[in-house]
Amino acid sequence: MRFTDSSRATRSHTLFEPTQSTQAVLTTARALLAQAQPLIDAGGLTLIGVALSNLDDARAVQLALPFDHRSDPAVDAVIDEVRQRFGNASLTRTVLVDSHQHDVPMLPD
Repeated sequence: MRFTDSSRATRSHTLFEPTQSTQAVLTTARALLAQAQPLIDAGGLTLIGVALSNLDDARAVQLALPFDHRSDPAVDAVIDEVRQRFGNASLTRTVLVDSHQHDVPMLPD
């Protein structure tokens, strides 16, 4: 007989695209369980929980940005279009948010 403590083994995974597929959720849950298998083998298992978050209407559209390291002219074109439509200040680099580094410096008179 093995005794287990009440410690937790928490695993999480974010899907790259929204899904309403039961198979996609099941495949992800099984992969996370497989990652925890060595810990389960060593200490036993008393509870399994699965949580889903950021659920949305099936009609919602979330566009994926290309996060590879190559420059994509289509992304530049979209950025230009957004700035043209909503102004130059509508998009900024994340590192500049809540800072004044993006302001034009003013020289004293």
